Amino acid sequence: MSETEDMTTQPDAPPAPAAEVDAPSLETVPVEEAANVDLAELALQVEAALLATDRPLPAARLGEVLSHAGSKAVNAAVARLNELYQQTGRSFRIEQLAGGWQILTLPRFAPVLAALNKTRAQTRLTPAGLETLAIIAYKQPILRADIESIRGVACGEVLRSLMERRLVKIVGRAEVLGRPMLYGTTKSFLEVFGLASLKDLPKAEELKPKN
Repeated sequence: MSETEDMTTQPDAPPAPAAEVDAPSLETVPVEEAANVDLAELALQVEAALLATDRPLPAARLGEVLSHAGSKAVNAAVARLNELYQQTGRSFRIEQLAGGWQILTLPRFAPVLAALNKTRAQTRLTPAGLETLAIIAYKQPILRADIESIRGVACGEVLRSLMERRLVKIVGRAEVLGRPMLYGTTKSFLEVFGLASLKDLPKAEELKPKN
């Protein structure tokens, strides 16, 4: 699965405040104004909210808690902030991830953040876990029996591990004898793999090796 093309998620290491010298005012960033909303103030509120969380926040949720603005105004505020970040050469942008907005660092700063967090234990998925997760991502909602049929081996333990990591969840029951459980991916899955939605999964033909 492909990583976000322009960003690398770093929820545990929020970007440092940028220098105020020579930074243009939010008022100078051209973006369409939303009616009856102080867009400059809303942009600052959105920035503060995103810096304070390690999860993507939907525009509707941000609008609900910040000045009671609508999603359109929040999206306009995000656009204004991103233009400001680009103009001032910041190391981060606000990107859409798992149905919400989140501050993400630019890819070229990944080595810096990796060095900062190199002492943190890293738990990697096993090949069996990755294979099972890929099957669920592309075939969901899917029965455990169908996963095992595709893989050719039992996957109960692997499924439990993926659920403990909050990458997979039970999404319902099949309308067949015994009503077995159906499995699907979670929002955490989208966050981990840098996807805005399941539509961003690579197409099957893109995964085939080129001759």
